[in-house]
Amino acid sequence: MKKILFVYYQNIHPGGVSRVMINLANELCDKDHQVSILFLMEGQNTFYEIDHRIKTHTLNSFGHFGVQKINPLFDKYLKKFPYRFNLKKYIFDFGQWDVMSKWLKNNHQNYDIIISSWYKISSQIAVNKKIANKTFAWEHSNYEVGGKIWGNLLRRNYKNLKGIICINKASVDYYNVFNSNVYLIPNIIGEPFESIMNIDFESKKDQLIYVGRLDREKNIESLIKIISQINLKNFQFKIIGEGSEMDNLKKQVEEKGLESKIIFTGRLPINEIKSELLKSKIFLFTSINEAFGMVLLEAMFCGNALISYDCNYGPSDIINQNNGFLIPMNNEKKFQESLQNLINKPDLLNELNQSSFKESVKWRKNKSLIQWDKIINSISL
Repeated sequence: MKKILFVYYQNIHPGGVSRVMINLANELCDKDHQVSILFLMEGQNTFYEIDHRIKTHTLNSFGHFGVQKINPLFDKYLKKFPYRFNLKKYIFDFGQWDVMSKWLKNNHQNYDIIISSWYKISSQIAVNKKIANKTFAWEHSNYEVGGKIWGNLLRRNYKNLKGIICINKASVDYYNVFNSNVYLIPNIIGEPFESIMNIDFESKKDQLIYVGRLDREKNIESLIKIISQINLKNFQFKIIGEGSEMDNLKKQVEEKGLESKIIFTGRLPINEIKSELLKSKIFLFTSINEAFGMVLLEAMFCGNALISYDCNYGPSDIINQNNGFLIPMNNEKKFQESLQNLINKPDLLNELNQSSFKESVKWRKNKSLIQWDKIINSISL
């Protein structure tokens, strides 16, 4: 049994990192490890269900004097300064660092392993060699993020960490330069998807689907353009999610006269998302940048064919001839051709739905847990 501490910002709002972190924490708790989570924001950290045996700690990063005293001065005296919000964000980051560091210095000795679940937190911890020596950085984002401070300046301290857990192959190659203990472990998809063992493919509807944020990085505008230029026949396209581009996307749908073909649902609970994915046949993905593409696995677990741009860095690790089509980035014509071909050939689409579901078996949690077990069990007490 090991004493394990996860560190992340919050479980107050929905988020991919908090979800997969809690999935893993719950699984390790079931393996009789003594698991704790340190949240760096106060509040009801109960959005995703945490096993009752897991001890949670919360810190008030927003209560730091920098956030309370300095940031208001920026609002008062630098209203017209174009980088005011960037400065305020840095003040919060360094305030959070200060609050977290004090807590870890007083409490790190209570844990055998620390798992830092975000690159900024990992960079902060890596500066303290004593704490870094028991810490694994769990990298969920594109390794190119971070800018001059978190990327260029502080990430070199990753050499001090016990190890680095990556979720895509490109990140493994990158982090091997900093640290010799780098591992590739896919995220655990968790429930309600792990329990899907059979699918009634005949009950699927002629439905295309996208699930995720509606922001510029997800590039839904490109999807709408692609949809507008093919013959959908009886298919409808359902877009699930919210984001800054929602109003703009709805306007584009209206301008193209696609209101009857493209449906916006807004945010849905996870069980309703599962239901919609089980109804659907083809999952569409045109993201500009990805670290992994968790939603692609969710779609596979529900027997969807995948059509995705080959963006950096996630889809290429997931998509192959058994589950769909990986399209060169921004090649709208190739994307249209692949989608139209599946719409025109229902037998081919049905075969791909079934083979995609079979392909999902290799992404189930057992394989990831075996890899985590090897890492955790290698730690000497």
